[in-house]
Amino acid sequence: MIRSYLLTVLTAGVLLSTWPLQPVLAAGGHADDAGEHEAHGDEAATVIPAEIPKGPHGGKLFAQDGFAIELALYETGVPPEFHAYATQDGHPLAPEAVELTVELTRIDGQVDHFSFKPLKDFLRGQGVVSEPHSFDVAIEARHAGKSYRWTYASYEGRTEIPAELAQEAGIVTEIAGPAVITETLNLTGRVQSDPARIAQVRARFPGVVQNVTARLGERVQAGSVLARIQSNESLQTYALTAPIDGVILRRDIQPGMATGDEPLFVIADLSQVWVELDVFARQISQVKTGQAVRIETLDGKVFSGRIDWLASLVLHASQSIQARVILDNPEGQLRPGQFVRGQVTVAEHPVELAVRQSAIQGFRDFQVVFARFKETYEVRMLEFGKRNSEWAEVIGGLRPGTEYVTGNSYLIKADIDKSGASHDH
Repeated sequence: MIRSYLLTVLTAGVLLSTWPLQPVLAAGGHADDAGEHEAHGDEAATVIPAEIPKGPHGGKLFAQDGFAIELALYETGVPPEFHAYATQDGHPLAPEAVELTVELTRIDGQVDHFSFKPLKDFLRGQGVVSEPHSFDVAIEARHAGKSYRWTYASYEGRTEIPAELAQEAGIVTEIAGPAVITETLNLTGRVQSDPARIAQVRARFPGVVQNVTARLGERVQAGSVLARIQSNESLQTYALTAPIDGVILRRDIQPGMATGDEPLFVIADLSQVWVELDVFARQISQVKTGQAVRIETLDGKVFSGRIDWLASLVLHASQSIQARVILDNPEGQLRPGQFVRGQVTVAEHPVELAVRQSAIQGFRDFQVVFARFKETYEVRMLEFGKRNSEWAEVIGGLRPGTEYVTGNSYLIKADIDKSGASHDH
């Protein structure tokens, strides 16, 4: 039976969207009424009640003409496996007297077949019942020359959302496949001017400053007049000009002052700058020239570069060395003295299957993603390998090529959780 729920999405106190969603007995519950319930022996089939009764071992009880099978999913101290108990007219049957198979058909078309072997007083399924425990079940039994068959639906972690509503809710999906998982090292540092791009401007001849036209922080071009100075010898006034394009970083000149050999202006070409990162002793073995670096300023601007040079000597009392990154800076967003963070890629690991970290949600005791099959979404319990801030390698629980939710996956989880059903077998 499909039940309707009302999902209200609130972000920062603003109502974004409200619609009825339809979980198919999700959140760990098993929809015994969602499938066909019938048994048939050598004669006409008998439809069993929609609510499958429980047996003495806590499993689901199926009966026909005095013969009964109790099918339980046992997972105490072992990976999940089927245990089955057979009776005739309420009396236990020797497990050797019954032939039993169970077939599980999953939403993606995968079919799991289980045969059973006698063990003590029950039949033990051969194989692990993998998560999620969400499937259509077919039971076939044979005893005393008669055959019996029961089918039912057992769903968990599943919900249905119409495509139009999923789009309105901003639910985004992509296909699970290969990725490159990087290992990174976080460093801090500062922006520096390139010494080869700095000009110190001095008076050509000693004299007295007549006027100053350039201001601190101003951008100037090569040949721009910075000030005018009257020569002490010739009493002629000459122009002091900028030798390069750049920004005035220092101005030590005022009208009326006498000039000497000291620099009057310092101009830096900041179209390209250095970022010097501090690498501490425990990190030195991981850092190499040529490694990719992501530079982020404290106000959130991001730049990409590579380590161009690594100091061979310890230069600071902190026992750190310098790693230099050269960055183009055409818009002047990086300024000398500015503090930055650097994320150095120290290793790259290509993996065959990965999912985005943004897709992962908690479900029962598992970390999961939600696979999409047309308008149906179903949980996938994952085993992880390598991870970083963006990707998680999947080593179990998901097939390559599966479409899964990467954006607003919490909406799927919230809708499944609304059913309040238990993980019942």
